[in-house]
This record gives sequence, structure tokens and C-alpha cells, in this order.
Amino acid sequence: MRDRLIISGLVLAAALGGCSGSRPPANLGVTGGRLAPCPSSPNCVASQAGAESRRVEPLRYQGEPGPARDRLLAVLNGMERVRIIQADADYIHAEFTSAVFGFVDDVEFQFDPSGFIQIRSASRTGYYDFGVNRERVETIRQRFASGDG
Repeated sequence: MRDRLIISGLVLAAALGGCSGSRPPANLGVTGGRLAPCPSSPNCVASQAGAESRRVEPLRYQGEPGPARDRLLAVLNGMERVRIIQADADYIHAEFTSAVFGFVDDVEFQFDPSGFIQIRSASRTGYYDFGVNRERVETIRQRFASGDG
């Protein structure tokens, strides 16, 4: 009986891991000057979100965007289970992978020359994220503001 439970658990973990969303969604990037809106599921937060429950404040910087971009990349590279997918002058896309099942969250940043960095953090799969995306954005905010990498 114990062996069956172990095998069942491994099969479930493999199935969930196989469904962890290895393909990025087609709506990533900047379209019409904005990051994509959050889906209807509550596993996304964004600075440009219309719903208050999904909204986070954009990051703020002073001066030219270049040094802010470098500082943000240092923050991201100092975090666990992150992979930088794209890092352009005005846009960054990073993937964060969960420790247990390998679920992937896409985190995007759009640099606005007026001193704002718009943010979107969304889970690729599932419905709830148990606040993981909001917590991640707030961690990035704190580290970015303090200059920690």
C-alpha cells in the first residue's frame, strides 16, 4: 500500500510538472505602448491593471532609464530560480520557476522615460497563485529601492 502511495505521488508530481507551462504565452511584450492585461484568473498582478485587487504600483526611478535597467537586472539576477529571457533598452522579460513543481511565472518590465517601470507578473498555469506574484513584485520593489542586487 505504501509503495502505491509513493508511486501515485510521483505520477501526480510528474503530471503537474509536465503541465507547468513550459511555453510562454503569446501575449507577452509591449503592445500599443502597454503590457498585456491580466487574465480573468486571480494569478496575475500588474501596474497597469484596471482592477484594484490586481494592481501594484510601478517601480520608480530618477534620471536616465539605463542605470535603472542595470539596477533592476542586478536585482533579478540576485533572486532564486530566475532566468532572464529578454533584456532590451525599454523591456525586460524574466521567468521565475517554482521550487517544487517547476511552475513558471512570467515577469515583465516596461521602462517609461518619465521615471516609471511598469510591471506585470503572471502565472502560466493554474487559477490561484496564493499571492506569490504580488509577493515577488514587492520583493523586487524593496530590493530595487534599496539598491540591493
